Amino acid sequence: MRENYSRKIALFAAVPMAITDVFTYVAEYVGIAIGIELVGIPSIVSVPVAYLLHVLLVYRRGYAVVEKTMLGISAILLIAYIASLFIKGTMNYPLFYLSFTPAFLFLIAANAGAVVMPFMPFYQASATAEKNAGTVRSSRTETLFGAIISEILMIIIVVVSTDLDSGLSLLSPRELAASLAVAGEYAPWLFGIGLVAAAFLALVVVSLGSAWGLVEAIGWPRSRAFWVYFVESIPALIATMILSANLLASILNLMLAFVFVLIGPAVIMGLIASNQRVMGRNASRGFWKVAYWLSLAFVVALGIISVVAS
Repeated sequence: MRENYSRKIALFAAVPMAITDVFTYVAEYVGIAIGIELVGIPSIVSVPVAYLLHVLLVYRRGYAVVEKTMLGISAILLIAYIASLFIKGTMNYPLFYLSFTPAFLFLIAANAGAVVMPFMPFYQASATAEKNAGTVRSSRTETLFGAIISEILMIIIVVVSTDLDSGLSLLSPRELAASLAVAGEYAPWLFGIGLVAAAFLALVVVSLGSAWGLVEAIGWPRSRAFWVYFVESIPALIATMILSANLLASILNLMLAFVFVLIGPAVIMGLIASNQRVMGRNASRGFWKVAYWLSLAFVVALGIISVVAS
């Protein structure tokens, strides 16, 4: 963007992204806090420790090793719930379900925010650009594979957890752990470990996309990216500690907020992706261009409907 437009335009895109990434940090720290509280460790201990570990990781730049480790641990979540599904079996529920109640619409919108976070379009583009030329196809394949695995995991968790105790308010990880026990006595532990690993892995990804994007837009050397991350992550740490009394409700509200935060970055990315002068033969056109804008409109519409219904 800086090379094809101007530094001002690049900053116009990068600075808001850095600010919105603070909200993403909060979401991931809350996820870590929930996961660790499922095994009995309070968030006042877990969140500062996670922050220090991540700062150290970003400083030492050991991303590759951590990514492989966290992906392996995150796989525990998938394996555990597949096993739970076979052990517990399925309930006799309809395959499709639709409701227009505020609670249902809110959860649908929160799911949309959870799977299409604001940093993702920019990070995906940056990750592809960082690789050698001609890897757009491999990036598409990798993204498709990850999306399929994520969808399978979400479906399995929903099926396994269909008979959770609906009388619980689920406002605390302790109540969530009690409900998850229907999938087996070790389900809360496995879910907690998998959630912590996935959230920590996301922290690594977000810090890369946000800090690198900002220093590139300004024209600074990448060595300053660490200090950008260090500064922008402190408000996230403080906010997480403030929200620690109501973690589950906080994470759902953050997911809904991401639907609206996504609008700015997604519009900018859509305009750049279809600009042939910038993208050359990889410019978005035809079916894919229409699909992109319809997808964005669909996600935003879900958020608006949820807010109005509430």
